[in-house]
Amino acid sequence: MQEAQQKQDTFYITTPIYYPSAKLHIGHTYCTTLADVMARYHRLRGDAVYFVTGSDEHGQKIQRKAEEEGVTPQAYVDPIVAGFQNLWRKLNISHDDFIRTTEERHRRVVQQLFRQAYDNGDIYKSKYEGWYCTPCETFWPENKLDESHACPDCHRPVELVSEESYFFRMSRYADRWLQFIEENPDFIQPVSRRNEMIEFVKSGLEDLSVSRSSFDWGIPVPFDEKHVIYVWFDALANYLTALGYGTDDPKFAQFWPADIHLVGKEIVRFHAIIWPIILMSLGIDLPKQVYGHGWLIVDGEKMSKSRGNVVDPLPLLDEFGADAIRYFLVTDISLGQDGNFSRQRLIRKTNSDLANDLGNLLHRTLTMVEKYRGGTVPPLPQEVSAAVAQANAELTALAEETTAAYRRNMDAKRLNLAFKELWIFVRALNKYIDVTEPWKLAKAAEPADLDAVLYRLADGLRLVALLASPLIPQAAENMWAQLGLPNTGFCLTEAVVNGYPGGTTVAKAAPLFPRHESAEAEEETAAKAAEPTPAAAKPAAPPAAEAAIPQVAIDDFMKLDLRVAEVLACEKVPKADKLLHLTVTLGNEERSIVSGIAQHYEPAELIGKHVILVTNLKPVKLRGVLSQGMILAASQDGKLVVPFVPDMPAGSRVK
Repeated sequence: MQEAQQKQDTFYITTPIYYPSAKLHIGHTYCTTLADVMARYHRLRGDAVYFVTGSDEHGQKIQRKAEEEGVTPQAYVDPIVAGFQNLWRKLNISHDDFIRTTEERHRRVVQQLFRQAYDNGDIYKSKYEGWYCTPCETFWPENKLDESHACPDCHRPVELVSEESYFFRMSRYADRWLQFIEENPDFIQPVSRRNEMIEFVKSGLEDLSVSRSSFDWGIPVPFDEKHVIYVWFDALANYLTALGYGTDDPKFAQFWPADIHLVGKEIVRFHAIIWPIILMSLGIDLPKQVYGHGWLIVDGEKMSKSRGNVVDPLPLLDEFGADAIRYFLVTDISLGQDGNFSRQRLIRKTNSDLANDLGNLLHRTLTMVEKYRGGTVPPLPQEVSAAVAQANAELTALAEETTAAYRRNMDAKRLNLAFKELWIFVRALNKYIDVTEPWKLAKAAEPADLDAVLYRLADGLRLVALLASPLIPQAAENMWAQLGLPNTGFCLTEAVVNGYPGGTTVAKAAPLFPRHESAEAEEETAAKAAEPTPAAAKPAAPPAAEAAIPQVAIDDFMKLDLRVAEVLACEKVPKADKLLHLTVTLGNEERSIVSGIAQHYEPAELIGKHVILVTNLKPVKLRGVLSQGMILAASQDGKLVVPFVPDMPAGSRVK
């Protein structure tokens, strides 16, 4: 019982250790930001957390690049790794360990594991003849190459390799792996990645070459120094090295098995097939989950140097700050799906959600506390007017609902939904000011109503700062300080209503988030585009007999702008049995959509789904709700089915 309790209260999260690419891009920040938010949330819960990231520095491609530069491999990777470490500092990443595969502690663990697998009879020497992708550090059998006879992952040329090699008996464990996946369906997430891995193993799992003898930049095989250990056998072992595996370090017993390996979808196979099978051979417990997140897409394409669409995160961090970048990456993308990066979208969300909704709310509240109560938030009075009591009751109920929804979503790794729920509460606090009108209450003879409103606002902001702290830690600490609260750290147990200590003196400072005025023209254009136009005249009733469907020219069809849209929110339209009101994103803008699918889908079913939207229909109002497009659906015998496109990012064009 005691051991189970210890495991429940610990959380070990890892990101992949990154290849030292000379060019940083915004995609590097995505996975590590997600992991940091999860780690900070578990610390908020009171869990003991260990969060690991690092750099994967061995392999043939590193050696080749170093030779091109005329330096040693170590001299080549050192400044690049320093760049990663600088990026994590600027992004406010709270990792507990940054592991480099060139460290002696890691070399020792990798050689120990290799020897153990060899002694178990799972590693043998033979000759490798086949195809190798140097950029991906991956061996491929002939039947797994793409239609161009290239790497099926990166689609770059592969090399025909023939050399002596040690092999790991992957094939021995195929059935055991499949049984494990069947018994642990949540091990690989999301479901689409799990299905891909199952199909890969069922198509035939061959033994894996786990050493190379044609270059020497790597960890030597302990009993045959002509060979260096395959870079993925080397890199994956970092998750054990970081916990002091094979030493008297207590971290391994405390934190292993890992709670989650958070990785990009392109390397799920290594983490979800090769790594578990290595652990099976070694008799080490498997991690609890491998989660393959999507890619950041720019204009519908994955970022790459060859396409020239790489977005450097460092200038963005200098311009917007870490919290704005973190907020955008986490709230704009559903975990597991691809997301579209857009500078315009980043500016708009920073201005609307952070500067306007949150920053202005804090500034208005503290200004009123200073103006009406000399800078001190009054205690919550016992008796107030019926109107203020009603407004307070509604706000209190929403605060409790928000906290519960936040916990559910964060525990389920629905990070974007957790913070979307929180921002609904932020906007409710702004509306609360408009409803209660404190400037009028300040003129009333009885002070209780104003005291209650100011207290409720301060208490609401305290709750927002606490729950937002995993996502925007710097702004949360700033809010906490401006609210006059002691810097004793955030704790989820304090996420309760009426937790603000009345009688506290506030300390108003500069606004939390500056506005980015360069977006003003874009926002004005978007606002005008959203204005509804008069509805067209009602069409005549169709004839009794169905006429032949007219043919259209391709030019007419191409006038339709079909895009993938992600459903952010959905609710039923009041007094309309067939209509749903959806808020969707196209990657760089949000739209309001009314769709006649309420009898076929519950609102909760659609949130997070990717649908196909006709975007260039004239906006209309249906039952008083603005509709700026139409969702495509198939119809048969009165049933409507919406086609979902989960693997395409919001904003992608449908052709």
